[in-house]
Amino acid sequence: MSTTTIPTTSVEACRLDALTPERGVAVVVDGVRVALFRVVGGSAGAGGDEVLAVDHVDPFTGVAVLARGLVGSVGERLVVISPLHKQRFDLRTGECLDDPDVVLRTWRTHVVDGVVHVESR
Repeated sequence: MSTTTIPTTSVEACRLDALTPERGVAVVVDGVRVALFRVVGGSAGAGGDEVLAVDHVDPFTGVAVLARGLVGSVGERLVVISPLHKQRFDLRTGECLDDPDVVLRTWRTHVVDGVVHVESR
């Protein structure tokens, strides 16, 4: 989850300690609403926390709500469940598990010195 260098295309989003584990928060990156999630255990339980980011706007309704979704897992996949119609989205790939034709954008994140950075597009 941490690197020593930050890509020049990254935007400082928030402090890591401002993210409650297993909950989302919405941030704006270059005018785009992004949902950040701090996941306990990181990559498939490899230890440490991981920050994952996907679009905040629910593609089925056009409403910015995904940061308020439930975080969980389906098998080995970490997902956020939309609070509106309960579609499940893979937090790493953005794929909708309920409709494979729908995919959220994902955003690369870096945590450096306790600060979460999101790579802009």
